[in-house]
Amino acid sequence: MSEEKKAAIKKIQAAGHMRKIMADYFYEMDRAAKEGSPKIAWCTSVGPAELLLSLGFLVYYPENHGAMLGSTRQAMDYIPVANSVGYSPDICSYLTSDIGAFIKGETPLSRAYEGIEGVPKPDVLVYNTNQCRDVQDWLSWYSRELKVPALGITTYRNISRITDDSLLSIEKQIKGLIPTLEEISGNTFDIDKFRHILGLSCDCTQLWKKVLETNMAKPAPISFFDETIHMGPAVVLRGTETAVEYYKVLLKELEGRVTNKDGAVEDEKFRIYWEGMPIWGKLRSLAEFFIELKTAVIASTYCNSWIFDSFDPKDPFMSMARAYTEIFIVRDENFKEKYIEDMVRKYDINGILFHDAKTCPANSNNRYGMPQRLEKNLKVPTLTINGDLNDLRCYSEEQAKTNIEAFIEQLESK
Repeated sequence: MSEEKKAAIKKIQAAGHMRKIMADYFYEMDRAAKEGSPKIAWCTSVGPAELLLSLGFLVYYPENHGAMLGSTRQAMDYIPVANSVGYSPDICSYLTSDIGAFIKGETPLSRAYEGIEGVPKPDVLVYNTNQCRDVQDWLSWYSRELKVPALGITTYRNISRITDDSLLSIEKQIKGLIPTLEEISGNTFDIDKFRHILGLSCDCTQLWKKVLETNMAKPAPISFFDETIHMGPAVVLRGTETAVEYYKVLLKELEGRVTNKDGAVEDEKFRIYWEGMPIWGKLRSLAEFFIELKTAVIASTYCNSWIFDSFDPKDPFMSMARAYTEIFIVRDENFKEKYIEDMVRKYDINGILFHDAKTCPANSNNRYGMPQRLEKNLKVPTLTINGDLNDLRCYSEEQAKTNIEAFIEQLESK
């Protein structure tokens, strides 16, 4: 659609604060890598980060790096490099872009932060397969390449009802990591420190939940596209006072927007739920496009994935096992469908957009008839667009925008 004036994305003032704390995080990591202390653990994004922090590790998240590669569009330079060493173009493009960048010795960190030359070398690699099997294969590649131990937790998947037996198994696996991590870190596990850090993660996650729930207001004060950026501290800094303080700042700003009815989209007409991964290289383009359509993308499964309601410092191991097993991606089709139904009602959603990410089947929930069932049960229209989290060869911008525009016209006709 043509517009004389390009849609403007409203600035969030807290973004400046976030940029500073993220810079501090990466510089601290770089300094430790160069000096050899503290020890560095690489961890999958929904892995046992709190345990690692309690043992004195600094924690680096390869998936965060993968998202940076996608959002800067550098992923397209590196995916073929990983393909050339045997990694299929059909597997996770976070994995292929990250490994490809490592092989080439390049990183967006060096462009964003002066003096950082590369990703920090790990002392240990820790994964949890609650997201997918690819994270295990991903860190296993680095284990072979860097001669660094890889430790992991195997989580049950496609779960309907979470049983005590499955949680006890995961709790035992988490505890089983401790002796090796003590040896690598040189520190003795301290249950009180573990409880404290889990408590900080609990505070962080509850504040992040409140941030997302400000979008129950009309107009919604923040878009999904901004949320994907501002979830950064919840991913890489949970378990720290820094993340807790940041979300207090962001929440206060958004609550002010709600009071002033200052929406992320001027003259908000429609409210959309985004199901699936972001298309990292097209966040700005899509944000501007939806603003032009006076449509607010206000809620998502993805951003809610960093809400861990079960964290409980009084029972740290079992509550961690439960929190990291309850997440949406682990659950079965019936649970996921009911979850989205509840979200549609909670946020008064007019339409659901499914992103079918080519290389992320675990986070593409349109493939087994769910959109059709939701339409029937909720009487809410759905749209599926094809794309990918990082591999833009899988995404046709022209086709996606044509389909989205037609979808909004369908909402208008209702």
